[in-house]
Amino acid sequence: MKAHRDHGFEADAPPRVQYAALPYRYDRGELFVLLVTSRDTGRWIIPKGWPVHGKKPHKSAAREALEEAGVVGVVAKKPVGVFEYWKRLSDSFALCAVRVFPLYVERQRAEWREQGQRQLLWTRPSEAAELVDEPGLSAIILAFEERMRERMARLAS
Repeated sequence: MKAHRDHGFEADAPPRVQYAALPYRYDRGELFVLLVTSRDTGRWIIPKGWPVHGKKPHKSAAREALEEAGVVGVVAKKPVGVFEYWKRLSDSFALCAVRVFPLYVERQRAEWREQGQRQLLWTRPSEAAELVDEPGLSAIILAFEERMRERMARLAS
C-alpha cells in the first residue's frame, strides 16, 4: 500500500531509519553527555542522520558525531535504544525511528564540518533528558545513565 499524505504527514509510511550517537565522557568520575542544536529549529538533540551506504549503523552514528560535533571516540556496535520523532522535510513530515549508539568521546577535533552551525552542550544526563523534546530520547538518556551507574558500581566492588 502506498503512503498517503495527510496534512503533510506521511501517515501510512513505515518509519524511516536514522542512526544517532550519544556522545559521553567522564569528568572527575561524573558522567556527561553531549547535546547539539538542530540547524533548523535550534532544539537540543543528539547527533543523528540518515544511513550511509556501505557503512554499518554504528559507524554511521560515529560519522554524524564527527560531522555535527567534531567528537571522535569508541562507538558501541549495539544500540542502547530506539526513539521516534517527526522530521520536517522540505514539503512534509516523515516519521523516523532513530537507533542510538553510545560513543565514548576520546577527543574533539579543532575543526569539523558543521562547526559554527550548531551549539554544543556537555551536561549531566538528567539535565540532557529535560532539554530534549522527544520523550523517547529522554528515556534512552536516563536509562543509559542508570546502566553506566550500575557498571561503575560493579567495577568499584
